[in-house]
Amino acid sequence: MKILVTGATGKVGSRLATRLAKRGDRVRALVRERARGEALGAAGVELVEGDLLDAASLAPAVRGIDAVVHCAAFFRGATAEQAHATNDLGTQHLARAAQAAGVKRFVFTSTGLVYGAADVVANEDTPCAPELAYPVSKLAAERFLLALPELSTYVLRLPFVYGDGDPHIAEIVPRMQTLPPTLRMSLGHHADIAQAVERVLDAATPPHRIYNVVDDEAPDLATLFASVGAPPPDGTQPEKARSHSTLLDGRRIREDLGFRPVFPRLADAIAAARA
Repeated sequence: MKILVTGATGKVGSRLATRLAKRGDRVRALVRERARGEALGAAGVELVEGDLLDAASLAPAVRGIDAVVHCAAFFRGATAEQAHATNDLGTQHLARAAQAAGVKRFVFTSTGLVYGAADVVANEDTPCAPELAYPVSKLAAERFLLALPELSTYVLRLPFVYGDGDPHIAEIVPRMQTLPPTLRMSLGHHADIAQAVERVLDAATPPHRIYNVVDDEAPDLATLFASVGAPPPDGTQPEKARSHSTLLDGRRIREDLGFRPVFPRLADAIAAARA
């Protein structure tokens, strides 16, 4: 399969593109600057320059492609306008280019934050009520993609992603220092995000399907912080936990595609890293 990966210089995309190349797929990465993709090129990934905000630049990227895996996004630090431009309109540009090129499959990495502060463990049928600019823009992109009958779209709603040398956990310590130490978070290891992508690329599943991708255990923040040697959060601003409070139900992808986490618990990933 010839696959275009966007966001291939980011945390999820870089690790995913490398894994897909290693399993034998022909991988092309969309990059804004070729110099930023040198490590990908060394791993056998073809580089093509383009920008989601420039619709005309995307035609060469999708030419001859069987499937698109769209990981690119503007997350932290984005204004509502910037999130909308990149995550919603940029996705629309890419999808239209993919359609015009005859691409058969489109995999969109979204976020579990689209559920907002749900009062239940959210499955794919739980109503979405995002409150922040990032998930608002991702949900808008989901809805656009799922309304395209000609493009077989698969939406993967991701949790907090970690592992594979990613400093993501350490990075969120200062940002979440005031949240309750008992707040639980759904996690997904990079290896399992890649597994989910591979399964939707390969399986003869019905098109226009949404899957939550999540490990088996949702540790609390005290445990998450401890995994990088940090003291627990102080809980001085519990009201800020609202937008991070929803846990994900991952049964659908297990039942449909046989997904089983390589690292079902954070402790498993820690033990593997120490081995």
